[in-house]
Amino acid sequence: MAQIDLQPIPVTTRPLRRLPQLACGLVLYGASMGLMIRGGLGLDPWDVLHEALSRRTGLTFGTVTALVGALVLLCWIPIRQRPGVGTVANILVIAVAVDLTLALVDPQSMLAVRIAFMVAGVVLNGLATAAYIGVRLGPGPRDGLMTGFGARTGVSIRVVRTAIELTVLATGWLLGGTAGVGTVVYALAIGPLTQAFLPLVTWRGTIER
Repeated sequence: MAQIDLQPIPVTTRPLRRLPQLACGLVLYGASMGLMIRGGLGLDPWDVLHEALSRRTGLTFGTVTALVGALVLLCWIPIRQRPGVGTVANILVIAVAVDLTLALVDPQSMLAVRIAFMVAGVVLNGLATAAYIGVRLGPGPRDGLMTGFGARTGVSIRVVRTAIELTVLATGWLLGGTAGVGTVVYALAIGPLTQAFLPLVTWRGTIER
């Protein structure tokens, strides 16, 4: 498969078409998180931590994701990463979208519905990730942390991502976050799903029509 260029493109390049894709991708990302939470079968590593902190602090899930995102963004300073429009929007829009989804969707008791929520959440998360990355307006705080550490240390992104997410997952689980079959399904599926969706939603510069 040909390598897809994901280097940032200035927001001034076709903003009326790229900004709506960014917004839709981030809203969908927050909604997918909400579905996995309501499924109750396990969350992705960062959300295991977010859920644990939300339970312990009494803050909404979205508020916690925004606060953690802002703290992670501060970690960009020593690794000299530069945020983009998409980076800031990632923090704000996802927080609102996940809280809205949780307000509209009730917890489920039927196993079949919970499984459906989990599967839908993982698939939609893959599409949403491809949409906001593919628009090339800056990575999310957590994505930028991984790529920044990789660039500064020379360690492969795969190793850096695995180390960070295992640390986050273990911390969240120890604090009481929900890890389970959904966590495993997410870990196995999110990479291939995002890769499959990227060619459909990635902007390729000014020649894009």
